Amino acid sequence: MSTLKKASCGTMESSDAYMELEPIAAGVQIDLQSVVEHQFGDSIRALAADMLQQEGIDNVSLRIVDRGALECTLRARLETLIARAREAGGANA
Repeated sequence: MSTLKKASCGTMESSDAYMELEPIAAGVQIDLQSVVEHQFGDSIRALAADMLQQEGIDNVSLRIVDRGALECTLRARLETLIARAREAGGANA
């Protein structure tokens, strides 16, 4: 697997999510800020943790700012984020 670089994707628009991923020394840290934290915070964290594990990614900090995104949007954003983090230079556009 390629080395991960800091990357970001998404927007702060309603029904979307903004995400940042960056390497850290050890472990997986998920920082979630969500307008639906009370109802879906645990599910969003579990989704992110499962996707990172399936991709074999550890030793990262993941920041998610959720503005009410659907699960399919969260998955798509995280897939994009992982791809960008794996690219040389970790594109942030």
